[in-house]
Amino acid sequence: MSLLYAIIATLAVSLISLLGIFTFVLGEKKLKNILFFFISFSAGSLIGGAFFHLLVESLEKSAPLEVFKFTLVGFIVFFVLEKILHWHHCHKKDCQEKKILGIQNLVGDGAHNFIDGLIIVSAFAVDVNLGLTVTLSVMLHEIPQEISDFGVLLYSGFSKLKALAYNLLSALAAVAGVLAGHILISGTQSLVQILLPVTAGGFIYIAASDLIPEINKEKNLKKSILSFVFFLLAILMMLWLRH
Repeated sequence: MSLLYAIIATLAVSLISLLGIFTFVLGEKKLKNILFFFISFSAGSLIGGAFFHLLVESLEKSAPLEVFKFTLVGFIVFFVLEKILHWHHCHKKDCQEKKILGIQNLVGDGAHNFIDGLIIVSAFAVDVNLGLTVTLSVMLHEIPQEISDFGVLLYSGFSKLKALAYNLLSALAAVAGVLAGHILISGTQSLVQILLPVTAGGFIYIAASDLIPEINKEKNLKKSILSFVFFLLAILMMLWLRH
């Protein structure tokens, strides 16, 4: 049953790739403002998900030293992945990521989505509630990411229709990640005890090294305070979901 839940969850996450269609109807300034606050909320949800859910579950199953060791491994692994796959979550249309060829972006995003599938299935293997919480964190992060990827594909010469179609195909790599993860977990349940803290380390890395620096670029005091409120609300939401 956990496999079915994980597949449904990843399909829902994959559909976020179609959000690029909103760039057709929203003005650039309005879209930029919406994404800015989504980034803040996403950062809070990743931090809250890591500390209130993934690490708590990990500490209930393994010794603290093992948990923190694999959390650090996850942090390092995601750092390396970002460098190898050009997995840079830029949320501005004029960012450096646009200069990467569209095919490179699709391959890198496909690998990223495959890993999301591994993360989601490992969470559902522990508990449905944990799976839903992790899926929510992934979804919130994917919203600005997928719109950014859509912009990169347009810059690279894809038509709007092709950009949506290829972005969706890349997103569906998450389902392959779920299936691969399910096979691996079926072989050894101890893998879950490794994947959970590794995922926590990855969540902390993405929030701390990617999203929060993006938030800190904002110079407007009112927007900065409001973004911090969104950040805190997401953390509190994750704490509330723990109960």
